[in-house]
Amino acid sequence: MKETKNISRSRAQESSAAIEKLYITMRHLFNRGFYKPMGISGETLREALLALRPEIYGNIAEEKVELNGLLYVIERLPVGIEECRFINLTSDEGYSRSHFKAIVPPKRRRNCYRIDEEQMNVEITRGRSDIYDILTHLTFIFIESHKIRNRVLLDDAGEVSRDWMKLEQAVAQTKKLPLIEKEKAISHAANILGRTFEEVLNIYDAFGSEAAPDRFLHVIYWLGKLAIDEIVDNNKRTITFSPILRERLGHHIHGEIWATNIKEVLKENGLLERPIHVISANMHSVMNSIFATTVLKTQFKDKADFFIYEELSKSGAHEVRNKVEEVALKHGMISIPDASGTNIDVQIFDTAKINWAKSSFPNAKFEGQEPVLIVMDYAFGEQAYETIDELLKPFKKNILLNVESVSIMGKAGILEGGKGDIMIPNAHINEGTADNYCFENELSAEMFEDNDIAVFAGPMVTVLGTSLQNRDLLKFFHESTWGVIGLEMEGSYYQKAIQSASKIRKSVPQDIKVRYAYYASDNPLETGSTLASGGLGTTGVKPTYLITIKILEQIFNSK
Repeated sequence: MKETKNISRSRAQESSAAIEKLYITMRHLFNRGFYKPMGISGETLREALLALRPEIYGNIAEEKVELNGLLYVIERLPVGIEECRFINLTSDEGYSRSHFKAIVPPKRRRNCYRIDEEQMNVEITRGRSDIYDILTHLTFIFIESHKIRNRVLLDDAGEVSRDWMKLEQAVAQTKKLPLIEKEKAISHAANILGRTFEEVLNIYDAFGSEAAPDRFLHVIYWLGKLAIDEIVDNNKRTITFSPILRERLGHHIHGEIWATNIKEVLKENGLLERPIHVISANMHSVMNSIFATTVLKTQFKDKADFFIYEELSKSGAHEVRNKVEEVALKHGMISIPDASGTNIDVQIFDTAKINWAKSSFPNAKFEGQEPVLIVMDYAFGEQAYETIDELLKPFKKNILLNVESVSIMGKAGILEGGKGDIMIPNAHINEGTADNYCFENELSAEMFEDNDIAVFAGPMVTVLGTSLQNRDLLKFFHESTWGVIGLEMEGSYYQKAIQSASKIRKSVPQDIKVRYAYYASDNPLETGSTLASGGLGTTGVKPTYLITIKILEQIFNSK
């Protein structure tokens, strides 16, 4: 008789299963309409997140509270959400016309509205990826809140530790805490969090703002308070999904409005018949790459182009940025701030109105009509499919767009190398399904050599959420025959839309060109280099502009 082999799963397989479970559970809860994150209905989400142990959430599976992960999440959630027992995810349902003031998180473009002391409404207009993102972040902070509760609640009757009482007194102060009081409060908070005084001190100011310098204490207190209320008074926190959101999601409501607005502007300006190049980037690099060096050459005499780009990227550089924008608007740029709910602003460049001799591309030459550039701000996850799919459709059902190329420049996690390095993909693999999209990339690694930036070429994985990746799964993708060089959230969705429009629906030319290039915002395989360790600063300026310039050189035939 054959001996039964004991088959055990690797950590990568366990992680993959945990991600799948997370997404199936989130879809189920969404269809259900509500759930209690720390109740039985939220148990599967919590278990899957703890099994996954994503790098971004650091010590989520340990007893001590994870500080860097908490900061990362709090920056992506609306101010005051830690105080709310009811979180309602809605579509765009008209709150912008009410007296409620929109609260926009510092690191996520989503409108949120504080309805009353207990309820926060979060507008979801960017598709399912937005829901996945916010639900995983909320699950994380709720898990952390119960770690706080475990350390301060002495019995089921509600008796709390001395540290908690002292923290409560500090939070009750309405003015900025003097240094001595602040350090006393930090000492009590460190005990509550299972962290050293120094660890708390180092991260304290990152949570604060001018209006609320002691917000760190406030966040910790309210997270712990609501967790205590859940145990002592059985007041469970609840997440609900509005009926309108459930009805609208997945139907490209916002993407269709967004794309139609763009086509109407093209029509008004007589640009619909011209060759079109779509670029997904940010709202400054294309404009600055064309106009900045000539506009600012007298102000920054004898300075290199990349020095000028760095100056433009600094937080206080409004004056110089405005100078460049003024010139761009006079020479063919049309700005379309978003009014559709996608949170994706757009710039249109009519290159026929650019004085090439006074631009950074004096050798630009075109066969036939001058092209039109449509520059769109970054999409978010699945939203990339919605927006590009709608943009590439015919205008009014019968006017086909002559889209010659789609170029994607974005930030991504790198699996070999470090922050600021460049990745040139030749395929996108969809995480969890192994669906893959191969393409002929007009950009190559060789084009970026000799610029003092490391360049990597190969397949990239499109992940369901950057905050759900862990080292084991990423190592598998990198070290196995998949040979993945990096991870991002939109690539396969862009390519899926481009392929269906060009190969099946024939709404754009079949020989449409694609360009993909990413610069590394983090290395999730390296301790201290994850997204939770902080932003790129000026490290991202050179690769951003280098990629933008290479894309424009091809469109303008200037090399």
